[in-house]
Amino acid sequence: MNEMWKGQAFAVSHADSSRFEGEGLRAFFEYRDLGIAKATGGRFGAHVIRAVPGMESPGAWHRHSLDFQMVYVTKSWVVFEYEGQGVHVLRPGSCVLQPAGIRHREVRHSDDMELIEITSPADFGTEESAPPA
Repeated sequence: MNEMWKGQAFAVSHADSSRFEGEGLRAFFEYRDLGIAKATGGRFGAHVIRAVPGMESPGAWHRHSLDFQMVYVTKSWVVFEYEGQGVHVLRPGSCVLQPAGIRHREVRHSDDMELIEITSPADFGTEESAPPA
């Protein structure tokens, strides 16, 4: 067995065979698990996340307890604000590496927004926090 395959299983996810579920970190988003968490024993996670039409973000500041979080927008737009980095409008092709523990909030999004999120580990804690000073 090739050393790079240790602890990982082959995984494939097709849009026509995976469905979005409302259960996830935020009620105003739907999540489609891409099977990466299962294939890596929870070391990594990947989701396609899309907006629930008509639902808005409350814009709550929070931070995550994880080692890695990357967001890549595939459709429409979303506005995030990051502690010390300001407000960023992300459109298709925009990619953000959110450093571990950075306070941030999702300010608003289009009804048809869709993005990919990759994290390590797959399961992580989220803590609501006060706005940055």
